[in-house]
Amino acid sequence: MIKINTLVLGDYQTNCYIVRDSEDACVVIDPGYEPDTVLAQVKRLGLKIQAILLTHGHFDHVGGVQAIAQTCGCPVYMAPEDLKLPAFMTRPMGPTTDIADGDVLELAGVQFRVLHTPGHTQGSVCFLTERALFSGDTLFAGSCGRTDLPGGDMVQMQQSLARLEELDFHGHVLSGHGPKSTMAEERAYNPYLTGADA
Repeated sequence: MIKINTLVLGDYQTNCYIVRDSEDACVVIDPGYEPDTVLAQVKRLGLKIQAILLTHGHFDHVGGVQAIAQTCGCPVYMAPEDLKLPAFMTRPMGPTTDIADGDVLELAGVQFRVLHTPGHTQGSVCFLTERALFSGDTLFAGSCGRTDLPGGDMVQMQQSLARLEELDFHGHVLSGHGPKSTMAEERAYNPYLTGADA
């Protein structure tokens, strides 16, 4: 059974997720702030960070990456398109390992399927597991990510949301900000999702 711990970090209240189906290893998704807080929580859980997964390259999702990766010696996975973000929108991360649509990562006992969902940024991805969709800033509870920043594109966002709506998935939606939801709730009530293929 996949276990997920959520930390809400920093001024932008970014959701950072600690995910595992393992007794001793975990994956950290989007550690945007407070690396010491993330490391302390992982230690309290008795885990070792096997990898860091990034839904996109904005500073509020990657700000803690370098410190955590250097401390743990773990790889950092991110779509290469977001390495081109302007410096003011991101933060130094150190070396990253490229991921692409359709990749399947087996980490900490969990299978993460990579879905490339551009729109918020060119390199935005979601990570799909058997129990949860980690949707970054693509899909929020009742909303979607903004597209007015460099690299954003509303047409791509609509296409990405339509793809998520069509997934054969009925579990939780765990986004980059805000409360968790479910795909059933989003299909029923999210005006951006229900109108994405219109």
